[in-house]
Amino acid sequence: MTADRTFDAFVFDLDGTLLDTMPDLVDTTNETMEHFGYPTHTDDAILAMVGNGLRSLIVQALPADLPADEVDRAVAWWKAAYDRRGHKKTRVYPGMMETLEELKARGKKVAVFSNKFDGGVKDVMAHFMPGLMDYELGEGPVPRKPDPAGLLLIADAFGIEPARIAYIGDTAETDMQVARNAGSFAIGVRWGYTPLDTLEAKADVMIDRPEDLLAFA
Repeated sequence: MTADRTFDAFVFDLDGTLLDTMPDLVDTTNETMEHFGYPTHTDDAILAMVGNGLRSLIVQALPADLPADEVDRAVAWWKAAYDRRGHKKTRVYPGMMETLEELKARGKKVAVFSNKFDGGVKDVMAHFMPGLMDYELGEGPVPRKPDPAGLLLIADAFGIEPARIAYIGDTAETDMQVARNAGSFAIGVRWGYTPLDTLEAKADVMIDRPEDLLAFA
């Protein structure tokens, strides 16, 4: 792949982009449902629920119209269960580590900005990519995507104009849209969790493997 543009920083979504976290998300969500006595869900059903933050996932997984305090209890229990699991089934996508290391070797800044709760982002990154990212950010300190506040915060921390940043992700309405909202370049990945037709419609460009990012560096 050859690129018409190059960028100074590369900011990544987490779930479905850097890491295949879905097996642990499925197990933790169904463990939470079982704990509270509610029906569990198929892998595909939970896949359709992710992308807009933990509370959104829990609200969709729980029966409709539960009181807010019941949702709060389920969210708290999910977080504790996710920490307890220790990312048993999560895996780094092939070629991702080598690509990130090469981007840094070329003097590029790399960061993760996810709709996963901020503590979960810090925990999973410390486990799989310790010390690799120049910035790690999740939901909590900033609003969840597609609100551009988090991406703009990273741009400011790096001292890099948003237009010189590529945002890489696997969802159209959150990842590609946050890039557009911030004035950054939207790169969609073909190995993620969402339908490719909707992703392709929003992305500035699509890539087939992590190594393709080097053409933009």
